[in-house]
Amino acid sequence: MLYEPSAADVHPPCDSSAPPGGSPFAGVFVTISKEEHIRLKCEVAYWRGRHERGLQREAVLKEKLETLQARVRDLTQRLFGRRSEKRTADPEREAQAASPRPRGQQPNSAGHGRTSLAHLPVREQPVDLSAEAKCCPKCGRALEQLPGSEDSEVVEIEVQAYRRRIRRKRYRPDCECEGLPGIVSAPAPARLIPKGKLGISIWVEVLLSKYLYAQPLNRLLHSWATLGLKISSGTVIGGLKHLAPLLRPVVHAFQARQLMAGYCHADETGWKVFERIEGKVGYKWYLWVIRTNSATVYVMAPGRGASVPIAYFSQLLVQTILVCDRYSAYKKFARTIGVLLAFCWAHVRRDYLELARGYPPLQGWAMDWVERIGTLYHLNNARLEVRDDGVRFAQRDAQLRAHLQQMREECERGLADAGLHRAARKVLKSLMRHWEGLTVFVEHPEVRMDNNCVEAALRNEVLGRKAYYGSGSVWAAELAALSFSVLMTLVHNWQINPRRWLQEYLQACADHGGRAPLDLSAFLPWAMTPQRLQILREPAPYIHTANTS
Repeated sequence: MLYEPSAADVHPPCDSSAPPGGSPFAGVFVTISKEEHIRLKCEVAYWRGRHERGLQREAVLKEKLETLQARVRDLTQRLFGRRSEKRTADPEREAQAASPRPRGQQPNSAGHGRTSLAHLPVREQPVDLSAEAKCCPKCGRALEQLPGSEDSEVVEIEVQAYRRRIRRKRYRPDCECEGLPGIVSAPAPARLIPKGKLGISIWVEVLLSKYLYAQPLNRLLHSWATLGLKISSGTVIGGLKHLAPLLRPVVHAFQARQLMAGYCHADETGWKVFERIEGKVGYKWYLWVIRTNSATVYVMAPGRGASVPIAYFSQLLVQTILVCDRYSAYKKFARTIGVLLAFCWAHVRRDYLELARGYPPLQGWAMDWVERIGTLYHLNNARLEVRDDGVRFAQRDAQLRAHLQQMREECERGLADAGLHRAARKVLKSLMRHWEGLTVFVEHPEVRMDNNCVEAALRNEVLGRKAYYGSGSVWAAELAALSFSVLMTLVHNWQINPRRWLQEYLQACADHGGRAPLDLSAFLPWAMTPQRLQILREPAPYIHTANTS
């Protein structure tokens, strides 16, 4: 269609009666050509498109800014806030839930009394009056001594380094028989390390200090130096290289026990190994932990891929349920091996806590979900309390399943809401995507709802990682994993005194020529008799060294 200018375009009207103070453009119309009109329309479309793209970019930047601000709030809370997850993120809810109960022992509550220390040896320390105090201050006559004494006790501890000088008796035959040696000596005591000058007690202290109490080796040696015992770090490190082969058979027995359990927990954390490995960039390794009711095993690996659990469970012979987080390596491992994954509800709960901290407008919505998860924990605990009562268990099991159905329906309604915030939608999608693994505990009451027990098994190792930064070589990393496996199994799974177990086991290794004993039944907790298990749970025996010289 051709553009034809109108009469108004050719002769625009002019208002000659405009006031002098009015706008100079009042009543003025501009005549434009067809080409100018088309150009202006194109420019309108161009600038409208630019404006729309600007709005889109602004929306994307606002979304990124909101995400980054949420991340900053979350990291700030992790760095400066409380570590506990027991309290809510809503200040009003915190104020309502705050209890006036003071900390510590409550008034009028039954206490446990003083801890009995009757098992400790007693060293008598007689205390007498001075010569002047034994006489009457007025007449000077001696006081009469009464039978008995007024006794009190003070608990002390003594750490003493000493040299155990071995004096072997020598004999010479006094007969004329042939084939006898000229001198017959008593056999030398067994040594854990051939030609080593450090006794078993030294190695027990080194293993406990470094791998159970997370104390750097250098700090331990400085502590010994204050007691007069000066040992170079090279001597200790050289001796530690002989300990890994002694612990390895025990850990292999732990692993074999786990492969027959049918139910375990798994997690991993970073670990530094400061040795260059061909084909590997950097020094970051990973410490994996697998825990069952009978054993806790740590595996040091250069990577975090699914190949680590696949290799560990390669000889699995029974159907196994693995409780873990939602890390993708576990999902690949489950598809490869055929393991049933049970995901952790504590991680789901953390999703909503992080959402509440990062997005204040969603705080109420997120804390409602936290309360739903708390109710789920309560219903499951109530169900497990009556597990041996079939009727009551069925009733509480029905309540648990009904609550789970309500949670699922609420999740579906939230996803169907087009106005739901994208961050809230993300956590709901994750919940639905892992729903099958999150509900494994319903059909398998023996399965825990969360992975907290294995995360607790990593706390000591994380303290060690912060104290001595990891391992200096691959062999040291392997020794760390073996030591963690032995000590954590003894302490967390069986409540065995690790000092007593190490003393007996290393002595058995020394008696076997510095090698691990062939029969480990005396040192595997599940193979012990109840009497021996009880003995190993008691404090280590006191060794009096006053007469050793």
